[in-house]
Amino acid sequence: MIDVKKNPNNEEQLTAEDYERLIDQYHISGQELTAGSLIRGRVVKKTSSHLLLDIGHKTEGAIPVEDFRNPEEFQEIKIGTEIEAILEKSRPQDGYYLLSKRKADIIRALDLLEKAYHSNSWVIGKVLARVKNGYKVDVGLEVFLPEAHADLRPIKDPDSLIGQNLKFKVMKFNRKEETVILSRKLVLQDEREKRKRRVFSRLVKGAKVKGTVKSLTSFGAFIDLGGVEGLLHISDLSWGKTSHPSEILQPGQEVEVVILDFNENDEKISLGFKQLTPDPWLSVEEKYQPGMKITGKVVSLTDFGAFVELEKGVEGLIHISDLSWSKKMIHPKKILTVGQEVTVQILEVNAETRRISLGLKQASPHPLEVFSQKYNPGSRLKGKITSLTNFGAFVRVDKDIEGLVHISDISWEKIKHPSEKLQVGQEIEVVLLNIDLKKQKISLGIKQLEGDIWEDFFNRQKIGDALKVKVVRIADFGVFVEIMPGIEGVVFNSELDDNRIENPAEVFKPGDEKLAKIIKLTPQAKKISLSFRQAQMEIQKKEFQKYMSGQSDRLTLGDVFREQLKNIPGISNSKKEGE
Repeated sequence: MIDVKKNPNNEEQLTAEDYERLIDQYHISGQELTAGSLIRGRVVKKTSSHLLLDIGHKTEGAIPVEDFRNPEEFQEIKIGTEIEAILEKSRPQDGYYLLSKRKADIIRALDLLEKAYHSNSWVIGKVLARVKNGYKVDVGLEVFLPEAHADLRPIKDPDSLIGQNLKFKVMKFNRKEETVILSRKLVLQDEREKRKRRVFSRLVKGAKVKGTVKSLTSFGAFIDLGGVEGLLHISDLSWGKTSHPSEILQPGQEVEVVILDFNENDEKISLGFKQLTPDPWLSVEEKYQPGMKITGKVVSLTDFGAFVELEKGVEGLIHISDLSWSKKMIHPKKILTVGQEVTVQILEVNAETRRISLGLKQASPHPLEVFSQKYNPGSRLKGKITSLTNFGAFVRVDKDIEGLVHISDISWEKIKHPSEKLQVGQEIEVVLLNIDLKKQKISLGIKQLEGDIWEDFFNRQKIGDALKVKVVRIADFGVFVEIMPGIEGVVFNSELDDNRIENPAEVFKPGDEKLAKIIKLTPQAKKISLSFRQAQMEIQKKEFQKYMSGQSDRLTLGDVFREQLKNIPGISNSKKEGE
């Protein structure tokens, strides 16, 4: 017997892939195909209505196109793709087994959801559409996402989630009823907590960090430091005044900030931006000293003054009283405008309270100083009466310059109120009496336009002159009399009459006219003393002399006395009776 040896080179060689395929076919062919079995096969053919799968048996499996959730999924499947499906019927009909991919997807999805539910892990799903109070999400089967669990905060545009593949946690799971409720909020909370721990673990007070401007508000800016936001308060944006953060920052801008403070429990981080540069107030007392004049820019106007920026971060206040030399309070808006450059004088510096007092009017000469260089006392000026008071009248004689005409300088006559001679708005001529630069006052006169009537009176009159006067006021010590308009004198009680008068008001009244004799003149004090008594004696003396000069030489002294006695009541009658 001849042994015939086979040539090993002529045998068919199997590759690793072929070997693996044979093992799979053997494994599959060895399975018992029953309804509900999970089958895995390769796509061998695509028709407009079915997918045909090689499941390792003589008869192939078929998945109808209707079993796919959307046409796009069916179109994306290629020949050779492996697919898991559920055997719907164990007996082949029309030459193939009927399979269901959808049921396999549901079983696989439920397994995944159940595992995620019990392990507190997450699953990925696609948001399909909005439904009442929430969203419909595809995770292998369609499940419900409540609107309240779609995000950490209410979503401005709810439709923006549709079509997105997102992570979710399983809040509720019931396999029997296939009830599943998802939460994206829980996933975001976990992620935020991880970011928070990561960010807070590296925070150090005073350290510089980089972040992105997330949003702006009227009180500051929120800066994203890598998943955790910190607040950059508006007061920490700039050393100067800032009306709104948008003047310095914009959303999306990358910035470097300083960690001022943080609290992990409260999830609060306070940030600073101005702290990146030195505090300019630390050197203000060296740079700005009282009396200095400096140019600055008006940055804001208020009812009580104007704020002027001297340098970035350093501002001073011009109080409304230091805006103008005018005595009237003028609103800052009528003098200055925002953005205007002005020269001011440093009045006071207090670095501790961060206040600098400025003066606008002090930076220029006082108008009265300029006025005093143009006019001297005695100058005649024209002006307009601006107001009347009990003590006089104010007259504007130049721009921002008003002088006072005291009531005693309005007229040489005595008046009770300036309104007797003047009225507001009247244009008049005045005499400059005095300029007081220290008190910043000027004194004016009107009566002086006529000359000094007192000086004229003292030049014309002398002691012993008899004048006709009018009683104007009565006092305990005597009466005041008007000699002429603007000039008064006094008659003391001892000079009222030969008989002593204790109460002048019982004998005299205002308006009485009498003859009085000048008995004393004091020009320096402008005082005049008069006497009714001596004037009466002077009259009697003159009358006696006149009477005597008219009698004959034979008239004796006894005759004169008898004649005088006749004029005394009661004496002449008794004389006749005695004759």
